[in-house]
Amino acid sequence: MPILLQEDLERPLPPMYWVRQQFNDEVLTDVVGAVKEQLARPEVAGLVKPGARVAVAVGSRGIRDLFPVVHTTVECLKALGAKPFIVSAMGSHGGGTEEGQREVLSGYGITEEKLGIPVVTTVDTVLLGHAANGRPIWFDRAAYEADLIVPINRVKLHTDFVGPLQSGLCKMLVIGLGNHKGCSAAHEEDSDHFAAMLEETAGIILEKAPIGFGVAILENAYDKTRRIEAVPAKGWIEKEKELVQEAKANMPCIMLPQADVIVCQEIGKDVSGAGFDPNILGRSSVLKTFVLHIPKYQRLVLNSVTAASHGNGIGVGLFDVITKQVAEHLDLEAMYANAIACNCLGDANIPCTVEDEATAIRVALKCCRGIDRDDPKIIRIQNTLHLKYIQVSRALLPDVEADPRLTLVDGPED
Repeated sequence: MPILLQEDLERPLPPMYWVRQQFNDEVLTDVVGAVKEQLARPEVAGLVKPGARVAVAVGSRGIRDLFPVVHTTVECLKALGAKPFIVSAMGSHGGGTEEGQREVLSGYGITEEKLGIPVVTTVDTVLLGHAANGRPIWFDRAAYEADLIVPINRVKLHTDFVGPLQSGLCKMLVIGLGNHKGCSAAHEEDSDHFAAMLEETAGIILEKAPIGFGVAILENAYDKTRRIEAVPAKGWIEKEKELVQEAKANMPCIMLPQADVIVCQEIGKDVSGAGFDPNILGRSSVLKTFVLHIPKYQRLVLNSVTAASHGNGIGVGLFDVITKQVAEHLDLEAMYANAIACNCLGDANIPCTVEDEATAIRVALKCCRGIDRDDPKIIRIQNTLHLKYIQVSRALLPDVEADPRLTLVDGPED
């Protein structure tokens, strides 16, 4: 039997119009040069001793300039006489397995062939100690046995908790380099206390593991690198708190005040750890408050999962309607491993699944209350990383015209 009445199936969807959102567009034009400059600082270069085995920790995030930052860091370490190698630092991502994590790194070009150094993705851990509440602190064995550890990560708002520390270098120490075991232990903490747990645990790791310095990547609202800073272990936590505030000030958002339905073309681990940024769409199984502007809307539609996510569709459960394309590309084992480790089972639920985008939008509109069904308000975004260009339906054009930050355009211009 049809899932919609004939009148709903036949009601035409409104035309969509391209809109450009204007954010702060400051961008770093020479990423390689910036990395070299930061690693040449005496307080950074002086930490690297000739012959030292240096574990360069790389995670699973879809960071635009990840490869050039990693490659340049490796070359700088070699120039200082060190012997760098890559270690995976992605917690339970990649299914929490050696093969899965190697595949994730390979997708970003982080391979032995391209870097000319070993890539170690073993998930063995060592016990560094215990938190004040008795929680064990696990840490990647290959990294721990190195002479120096250099994590590389983007600093930005996290998707599951609010606090002075967010997604970045400290989280890579605690979650990424904790591997599946440490990730699972840390995620047993209540989300309300997660930021405090992160600071306590990172402090213990900084004392007990050979952390040298981190390479922090800060992006602008257009998902482009804005600044890079090397952060020595001494003063690490306080410096990262400053970087978090800087990252927050440069986050994008959907500027419109309201909509009936928001359509998201894709989610994925390369977009956000939660598949999408809840501070953009206002949906989360754990966050109780959001720190960015979010349009008031009723229903959320999803069209696909990114190829780089390798079937891990974590976050799919927070949508109201998805297409069959989403369901058919899910790797349930990888997604469930992530959801269980993060204690967010609801994020892996499978929503109402329909044939295609048009049907999904019609179902979503049918389930909205108090709307103009002949002239609905629809917003379409690519994902929560790329918000420079969005699409809006005809009913939202007055809101676009009233906001000087929004401009009607023929289509994406870059």
